[in-house]
Amino acid sequence: MGVPPTKGQLPPGLGETAAKLAKASMSELFAFQEVDHFLPRTDMCDQTHEIAQAIGAKDWAFAPSVIGTPGESWKRLSKQDPEIIAHSSSNLGSYGVSIVSKIPVIEWRRLNLGNSPIGMPLLIPKEGSDSPGVRPIYIRDEPRLALAAILSNGFIVINTHLSFVPGFNVSQLSKLKRWAIDLEGEFKSTAIIVGDLNLPKNLPVLNSSWESLVQMKTYPSWKPSIQFDYLLAQKSSKLKVKDISAQTISGGSLGISDHLPISVEIKS
Repeated sequence: MGVPPTKGQLPPGLGETAAKLAKASMSELFAFQEVDHFLPRTDMCDQTHEIAQAIGAKDWAFAPSVIGTPGESWKRLSKQDPEIIAHSSSNLGSYGVSIVSKIPVIEWRRLNLGNSPIGMPLLIPKEGSDSPGVRPIYIRDEPRLALAAILSNGFIVINTHLSFVPGFNVSQLSKLKRWAIDLEGEFKSTAIIVGDLNLPKNLPVLNSSWESLVQMKTYPSWKPSIQFDYLLAQKSSKLKVKDISAQTISGGSLGISDHLPISVEIKS
């Protein structure tokens, strides 16, 4: 089972790039963070659906974290807003995480993880520059969530993008791990947590019963020097991983993210 988590503000013409990524990685499941859904900055594109069509995946779901655009103008979901958009044409202008799978999905689940009451200055990629770089900007933290795909092959893939605020992201991860264990018991399956955890130096598994299936620098994509992106599983699952790579195309980054996507093959 291939699970390459990636992130970024994907351009409207991302279908071709997604198809190239699928062919290069031979993956059956993709987990994306920082996904736009019918937002003006990406030409009102349903990015998750477009990716699914490009790679020939029948099962896909998008889980909005906010209505609007983080760093600009956004609001929390109301009780009337859908928490999971799967196999539908909802045009709710929103931002969140998604999963696209060629493996049949039995059920989708969502866990709300809240947000830090304070924001932080962050370094974000420069726009309109010929050379890669970053610039500082103060950003308030948006609500975070996890999207779980209960797969027909005995695995549960949980995709997330945790807070960038130190300490708060550790608390979110602890809650997420407990939820993953509960799902394992409910469905008698093996859970894998994937995504941008905003925690460096293998901190997500320090002094825990979890292990990192990938140890690889993924950020920034043009000169990787730190790991924020992980695939976690309980040590007791004894998963076998091979063919780990920070996936690139034509010798360079994909051009759709400031993180490198990770591609792995997992066997139980």
